[in-house]
Amino acid sequence: MAAETTPPQKKPSAIVVGVGVELGLGAAVVRRFARENFHVFVAGRTREKLDRVVAGVAAGGGSAEAVATDATNEGDVRNLFTKAFDADAAHEAPSVVVFNAGANARIPFAEITPAQFEAYWRIGCFGGFLVGQEAARRLLPLGRGTIIFTGATGSLRGSANFAHFAVAKAGLRMISQSMSREYGPAGLHVAHVVIDGGINGEWLRGLMPDFVNARGDDGLLDIDAIAETYWRIHQQPRSAWTQEMDLRPYKERF
Repeated sequence: MAAETTPPQKKPSAIVVGVGVELGLGAAVVRRFARENFHVFVAGRTREKLDRVVAGVAAGGGSAEAVATDATNEGDVRNLFTKAFDADAAHEAPSVVVFNAGANARIPFAEITPAQFEAYWRIGCFGGFLVGQEAARRLLPLGRGTIIFTGATGSLRGSANFAHFAVAKAGLRMISQSMSREYGPAGLHVAHVVIDGGINGEWLRGLMPDFVNARGDDGLLDIDAIAETYWRIHQQPRSAWTQEMDLRPYKERF
Protein backbone atom coordinates (compact mmCIF):
# COMPACT_ATOMS: atom_id res chain seq x y z
CA MET A 1 0.00 0.00 0.00
CA ALA A 2 1.36 3.40 -0.96
CA ALA A 3 2.14 5.73 1.90
CA GLU A 4 -0.34 8.54 2.43
CA THR A 5 0.92 11.97 1.49
CA THR A 6 0.24 14.99 3.63
CA PRO A 7 -1.24 17.87 1.64
CA PRO A 8 0.92 21.00 1.67
CA GLN A 9 0.04 23.43 4.43
CA LYS A 10 -1.69 26.54 3.18
CA LYS A 11 -0.27 29.97 3.93
CA PRO A 12 -2.19 32.33 6.19
CA SER A 13 -3.44 35.42 4.39
CA ALA A 14 -4.32 39.07 4.99
CA ILE A 15 -6.11 41.90 3.22
CA VAL A 16 -4.75 45.44 3.35
CA VAL A 17 -7.02 48.12 1.86
CA GLY A 18 -5.62 51.58 1.17
CA VAL A 19 -2.17 50.83 -0.23
CA GLY A 20 -0.45 53.51 -2.27
CA VAL A 21 3.20 54.46 -2.51
CA GLU A 22 5.94 52.11 -1.34
CA LEU A 23 7.00 54.59 1.34
CA GLY A 24 3.56 54.66 2.92
CA LEU A 25 1.78 53.02 5.84
CA GLY A 26 -0.32 50.63 3.76
CA ALA A 27 2.73 49.25 1.98
CA ALA A 28 4.60 48.92 5.30
CA VAL A 29 1.73 46.85 6.74
CA VAL A 30 1.79 44.64 3.64
CA ARG A 31 5.52 44.02 4.06
CA ARG A 32 5.18 43.30 7.78
CA PHE A 33 2.60 40.57 7.31
CA ALA A 34 4.45 39.16 4.29
CA ARG A 35 7.49 38.73 6.55
CA GLU A 36 5.40 36.36 8.65
CA ASN A 37 4.74 34.16 5.61
CA PHE A 38 1.29 35.65 4.95
CA HIS A 39 -0.03 35.88 1.43
CA VAL A 40 -1.19 39.51 1.35
CA PHE A 41 -3.92 40.95 -0.86
CA VAL A 42 -2.76 44.47 -1.68
CA ALA A 43 -5.75 46.71 -2.41
CA GLY A 44 -5.79 50.31 -3.60
CA ARG A 45 -7.02 52.48 -6.44
CA THR A 46 -3.82 52.79 -8.52
CA ARG A 47 -2.65 49.56 -10.13
CA GLU A 48 0.85 50.84 -10.90
CA LYS A 49 1.50 51.63 -7.23
CA LEU A 50 0.12 48.28 -6.14
CA ASP A 51 2.35 46.44 -8.60
CA ARG A 52 5.44 48.19 -7.23
CA VAL A 53 4.55 47.17 -3.68
CA VAL A 54 3.92 43.57 -4.77
CA ALA A 55 7.23 43.49 -6.66
CA GLY A 56 9.04 44.71 -3.55
CA VAL A 57 7.44 41.96 -1.46
CA ALA A 58 8.39 39.33 -4.04
CA ALA A 59 11.98 40.61 -4.14
CA GLY A 60 12.15 39.99 -0.40
CA GLY A 61 10.89 36.45 -0.74
CA GLY A 62 7.31 37.22 0.27
CA SER A 63 3.93 36.56 -1.32
CA ALA A 64 1.48 39.29 -2.32
CA GLU A 65 -1.21 39.93 -4.88
CA ALA A 66 -2.47 43.25 -6.24
CA VAL A 67 -6.23 43.82 -6.46
CA ALA A 68 -7.24 47.23 -7.83
CA THR A 69 -9.99 48.36 -5.48
CA ASP A 70 -11.93 51.55 -4.90
CA ALA A 71 -12.93 51.19 -1.25
CA THR A 72 -15.97 53.42 -1.84
CA ASN A 73 -17.34 51.06 -4.50
CA GLU A 74 -19.41 48.19 -3.11
CA GLY A 75 -18.77 45.98 -6.14
CA ASP A 76 -15.00 46.48 -5.93
CA VAL A 77 -14.97 45.62 -2.23
CA ARG A 78 -17.06 42.50 -2.76
CA ASN A 79 -14.79 41.39 -5.60
CA LEU A 80 -11.73 41.82 -3.38
CA PHE A 81 -13.17 39.64 -0.62
CA THR A 82 -14.50 37.03 -3.05
CA LYS A 83 -11.01 36.65 -4.47
CA ALA A 84 -9.35 36.54 -1.05
CA PHE A 85 -11.82 34.03 0.40
CA ASP A 86 -11.67 31.64 -2.55
CA ALA A 87 -11.92 28.18 -0.97
CA ASP A 88 -9.86 26.61 -3.76
CA ALA A 89 -6.93 28.98 -3.39
CA ALA A 90 -3.48 27.92 -2.19
CA HIS A 91 -3.82 30.10 0.91
CA GLU A 92 -6.07 30.03 3.95
CA ALA A 93 -9.01 32.39 4.27
CA PRO A 94 -7.74 35.76 5.53
CA SER A 95 -7.36 36.09 9.27
CA VAL A 96 -6.74 39.84 9.26
CA VAL A 97 -8.22 42.81 7.38
CA VAL A 98 -6.69 46.28 7.60
CA PHE A 99 -8.55 49.39 6.44
CA ASN A 100 -6.05 52.15 5.78
CA ALA A 101 -7.77 54.21 3.07
CA GLY A 102 -8.04 57.95 3.57
CA ALA A 103 -7.35 61.38 2.15
CA ASN A 104 -6.49 64.70 3.75
CA ALA A 105 -5.93 68.33 2.82
CA ARG A 106 -6.11 71.68 4.58
CA ILE A 107 -9.36 73.42 3.55
CA PRO A 108 -10.91 76.36 5.45
CA PHE A 109 -14.40 75.45 6.58
CA ALA A 110 -16.12 78.21 4.58
CA GLU A 111 -14.42 76.98 1.41
CA ILE A 112 -15.31 73.28 1.59
CA THR A 113 -17.67 72.42 -1.24
CA PRO A 114 -20.45 69.89 -0.70
CA ALA A 115 -18.75 67.63 -3.23
CA GLN A 116 -15.45 67.80 -1.33
CA PHE A 117 -17.13 67.13 2.00
CA GLU A 118 -18.87 64.07 0.63
CA ALA A 119 -15.75 62.80 -1.14
CA TYR A 120 -13.61 62.90 2.01
CA TRP A 121 -16.38 61.20 4.00
CA ARG A 122 -16.81 58.49 1.37
CA ILE A 123 -13.11 57.61 1.38
CA GLY A 124 -12.47 57.86 5.11
CA CYS A 125 -15.74 56.60 6.57
CA PHE A 126 -18.06 55.02 4.00
CA GLY A 127 -15.18 52.94 2.62
CA GLY A 128 -14.49 51.72 6.15
CA PHE A 129 -18.14 50.73 6.49
CA LEU A 130 -18.07 48.72 3.25
CA VAL A 131 -14.81 46.97 4.09
CA GLY A 132 -15.75 46.39 7.74
CA GLN A 133 -19.15 44.99 6.84
CA GLU A 134 -17.76 42.60 4.23
CA ALA A 135 -14.99 41.52 6.61
CA ALA A 136 -17.53 40.77 9.34
CA ARG A 137 -19.75 38.80 6.96
CA ARG A 138 -16.82 36.64 5.86
CA LEU A 139 -15.07 36.20 9.20
CA LEU A 140 -18.09 35.70 11.46
CA PRO A 141 -18.82 32.14 10.25
CA LEU A 142 -15.16 31.28 10.95
CA GLY A 143 -15.37 32.60 14.51
CA ARG A 144 -12.00 34.34 14.30
CA GLY A 145 -10.16 37.22 12.69
CA THR A 146 -8.73 40.69 13.25
CA ILE A 147 -10.07 43.89 11.68
CA ILE A 148 -7.92 46.99 12.13
CA PHE A 149 -8.94 50.54 11.18
CA THR A 150 -6.36 53.33 10.76
CA GLY A 151 -7.46 56.44 12.62
CA ALA A 152 -5.90 59.87 13.10
CA THR A 153 -5.82 62.86 15.44
CA GLY A 154 -9.05 63.89 13.72
CA SER A 155 -10.70 60.75 15.09
CA LEU A 156 -10.71 62.42 18.51
CA ARG A 157 -10.90 66.15 17.84
CA GLY A 158 -11.60 68.49 14.96
CA SER A 159 -8.82 70.92 14.09
CA ALA A 160 -9.27 74.25 12.33
CA ASN A 161 -9.36 73.83 8.54
CA PHE A 162 -9.86 70.06 8.76
CA ALA A 163 -13.59 69.62 9.51
CA HIS A 164 -14.09 67.43 6.42
CA PHE A 165 -11.29 65.10 7.54
CA ALA A 166 -12.33 64.97 11.20
CA VAL A 167 -15.92 64.06 10.33
CA ALA A 168 -14.75 61.08 8.28
CA LYS A 169 -12.27 59.86 10.89
CA ALA A 170 -14.64 60.32 13.83
CA GLY A 171 -17.27 58.32 11.96
CA LEU A 172 -14.76 55.55 11.26
CA ARG A 173 -13.94 55.40 14.96
CA MET A 174 -17.61 54.88 15.80
CA ILE A 175 -17.82 52.08 13.23
CA SER A 176 -14.88 50.34 14.92
CA GLN A 177 -16.43 50.70 18.39
CA SER A 178 -19.83 49.43 17.31
CA MET A 179 -18.32 46.49 15.43
CA SER A 180 -16.11 45.61 18.38
CA ARG A 181 -19.03 45.49 20.80
CA GLU A 182 -21.17 43.50 18.39
CA TYR A 183 -18.61 41.01 17.11
CA GLY A 184 -16.03 40.73 19.89
CA PRO A 185 -18.07 38.11 21.78
CA ALA A 186 -18.23 36.09 18.53
CA GLY A 187 -14.44 35.96 18.23
CA LEU A 188 -13.66 38.92 15.96
CA HIS A 189 -11.02 41.34 17.22
CA VAL A 190 -11.85 44.86 15.97
CA ALA A 191 -9.25 47.53 16.72
CA HIS A 192 -8.83 51.23 15.94
CA VAL A 193 -5.37 52.82 15.87
CA VAL A 194 -5.17 56.60 16.35
CA ILE A 195 -2.17 57.92 14.41
CA ASP A 196 -1.61 61.09 16.42
CA GLY A 197 1.12 62.89 14.52
CA GLY A 198 2.81 63.20 11.17
CA ILE A 199 3.88 60.02 9.38
CA ASN A 200 7.40 59.94 7.96
CA GLY A 201 6.35 58.79 4.52
CA GLU A 202 6.40 59.92 0.92
CA TRP A 203 3.25 62.06 1.19
CA LEU A 204 4.51 64.28 4.02
CA ARG A 205 8.07 64.39 2.71
CA GLY A 206 6.85 65.66 -0.64
CA LEU A 207 4.33 68.13 0.78
CA MET A 208 6.27 69.57 3.74
CA PRO A 209 10.00 68.75 3.47
CA ASP A 210 11.05 71.61 5.77
CA PHE A 211 8.65 70.39 8.46
CA VAL A 212 10.01 66.84 8.16
CA ASN A 213 13.60 68.07 8.51
CA ALA A 214 12.73 70.29 11.46
CA ARG A 215 11.25 67.38 13.42
CA GLY A 216 14.64 65.63 13.47
CA ASP A 217 15.37 62.02 14.40
CA ASP A 218 12.26 60.04 15.36
CA GLY A 219 10.22 63.23 15.38
CA LEU A 220 7.64 61.68 13.06
CA LEU A 221 5.86 58.35 13.16
CA ASP A 222 7.90 55.67 11.40
CA ILE A 223 5.81 53.58 9.00
CA ASP A 224 7.53 50.33 9.91
CA ALA A 225 7.05 50.99 13.62
CA ILE A 226 3.31 51.52 13.05
CA ALA A 227 3.14 48.34 10.98
CA GLU A 228 4.84 46.46 13.81
CA THR A 229 2.06 47.61 16.13
CA TYR A 230 -0.56 46.31 13.70
CA TRP A 231 1.15 42.93 13.68
CA ARG A 232 1.24 42.83 17.48
CA ILE A 233 -2.46 43.71 17.69
CA HIS A 234 -3.21 40.74 15.46
CA GLN A 235 -1.11 38.54 17.76
CA GLN A 236 -2.89 39.54 20.98
CA PRO A 237 -4.54 36.74 22.98
CA ARG A 238 -8.29 37.17 23.24
CA SER A 239 -8.04 37.45 27.03
CA ALA A 240 -6.40 40.89 26.55
CA TRP A 241 -7.54 42.56 23.33
CA THR A 242 -6.92 46.19 22.41
CA GLN A 243 -9.93 48.05 21.01
CA GLU A 244 -8.20 51.40 20.63
CA MET A 245 -4.56 52.41 20.72
CA ASP A 246 -2.92 55.77 20.09
CA LEU A 247 0.53 56.16 18.58
CA ARG A 248 2.67 59.29 18.41
CA PRO A 249 6.38 60.18 18.25
CA TYR A 250 8.00 61.02 21.56
CA LYS A 251 8.33 64.69 20.54
CA GLU A 252 4.63 65.12 19.77
CA ARG A 253 2.65 67.39 22.11
CA PHE A 254 -0.82 66.21 23.04
